[in-house]
Amino acid sequence: MELIKTLLDRLGGRFSVSLGINLDQAESHEVFKWFLASILYGARISETIANNTYRVFERNKVLSPDRILETGWDGLVLILDVGGYVRYDFKTATKLLEAMAALKERFDGDLNVLHAQAQSPHDLEQKLMGLGKGIGPVTVNIFLRELRDVWEKADPLPQHLAVMAARNLGLIQADERRVVLSELRPVWERQALPGWNFADFESSLVRLGKDYCRREKCATCPVAEECERSA
Repeated sequence: MELIKTLLDRLGGRFSVSLGINLDQAESHEVFKWFLASILYGARISETIANNTYRVFERNKVLSPDRILETGWDGLVLILDVGGYVRYDFKTATKLLEAMAALKERFDGDLNVLHAQAQSPHDLEQKLMGLGKGIGPVTVNIFLRELRDVWEKADPLPQHLAVMAARNLGLIQADERRVVLSELRPVWERQALPGWNFADFESSLVRLGKDYCRREKCATCPVAEECERSA
């Protein structure tokens, strides 16, 4: 209980929550906002820049497929540049326009419709990636991780960062990611904390892996005493 509480208290849970996005009721406009944020997170760019750029979209009220299409390529590049997303501005503007056009044409601009039409978790991932060549496995994994237990067919494999963190903490023994997920579920169910859910726990492991394990910042890790790697 103390380990998971420390993880969540010190590292935080879902990235969507930190952006003020509420996925719990699967409302279409909230799901879409998280999809946009996931696209920003999916590039090789810092979390800070992705967050800043999402905030610029938010300030400009460009938070729907229609508004993105209305803003156009030049307007999107400007928003991305103001947010600091300069390295990927052209590519991301093109990606957003392509994905929004496909989303409107095939699913009436509603990601909940896309989910309803998916036949399985795998089909759901394929439909999301089918929105455009720039919507790849990393973006889809980020997006679906925080919809786990909200969307019935959202069941992505855990990210390697979460696997690394969980192994270092001795929470799992497996390496295969589907097995890892089956080992992490009961860990959470035995120690679940009010106000948090499994996606928060999984996201906290991603944060730990990204900010500490991968960078070997054991000296400043908030759970170093529990870590088998630093023992």
